[in-house]
Order: sequence, then structure tokens, then C-alpha cells
Amino acid sequence: MGKRDKKDEAPPPGPFNNPFAALSAQREALPVGPPPPAPQGSAPKPEPKGPARAVVRMERKGRGGKEVTVVEQLGLPAAQLDTWLKALKGGLGCGGVVEEDALVLQGDQRERLPALLEARGVRKVIVG
Repeated sequence: MGKRDKKDEAPPPGPFNNPFAALSAQREALPVGPPPPAPQGSAPKPEPKGPARAVVRMERKGRGGKEVTVVEQLGLPAAQLDTWLKALKGGLGCGGVVEEDALVLQGDQRERLPALLEARGVRKVIVG
């Protein structure tokens, strides 16, 4: 009525046909293979190129009293601004939008944002 336990069954007696059994006796006669390749990642990794500087500031005016963090002076094209915004929003766990040449992130992110910007290749981050 129930399923039989497979582990209680003993394996069937008798030898099985192993196609590689004859090769185990000739193992010492086989030639030595090529040496393993050298690791490719031994060269130092260049720093990611990014904008020379970024200005980070907090703003409340004109936003109904809500705090936002504005990242300005990145000097990136519009397509790259969208890519940067998506990465920063994911890293900070907040919302945001591109306004003209600035990234606007929801909330006060001035303490957490410089580390993310430097990781993306910004050489100088000015927090104001």
C-alpha cells in the first residue's frame, strides 16, 4: 500500500560490464598531460573611469518639505545618467529621477552616497 524503501533493497549480485575496467590497468602507461594554464587575472586591474567630480547636496525647497539628495556636475551624457541612476537607486534602496543634468534621490543619502560614487570611478566627491 505504501511505497517500498529503495535503500532496503540489496544490489543485484554479479559483476557488471564496465567499459573502462581495462583502462585502469594501463594508467601508468598513459602520457602526462599538459601543465595547467597560468591564471589570467595576474595583471593589476585598472581603476574604473568615471567623472572627475561630483557634488552631493541635500535639498528641501520646492518639494513639499520632503528631503532629497541631489548629485550634480557629473558631466555624463543622458543615457549614462539613466544607468548611473538605476545603479545608485539599487545600491541605496531608494527612489530617484534624472532632472536636467542632475540625479535626484529620495531621502537624505549624503552619508552613504560618496562610497558608492567612488566605487563607480568618481575621483572627487564634494558633500555640501
